[in-house]
Amino acid sequence: MTGTHIHVRIDDEIKKQAQLILNNMGLDISTAVNMFIKQVVINRSFPYLPSADPFYSESNISHLAKVKIDADAGRNMVMHDLIED
Repeated sequence: MTGTHIHVRIDDEIKKQAQLILNNMGLDISTAVNMFIKQVVINRSFPYLPSADPFYSESNISHLAKVKIDADAGRNMVMHDLIED
């Protein structure tokens, strides 16, 4: 199989983390990218459903802002059973 080169920019820290994980799986980044692209071709779609992290949704950010205001004011505070006085 003849190959072609793909140049991709990625954050250095993300690359290092991916390399560690993939190495533990017996893979390198090139093999993982090839696997991904082959699955795109086979399935004619992403091999996973890309989605935004719901933690960063507008509704959750708004909720967290309200919770912070209440916490700063000492309102609606509930002591968790695992927290000792």
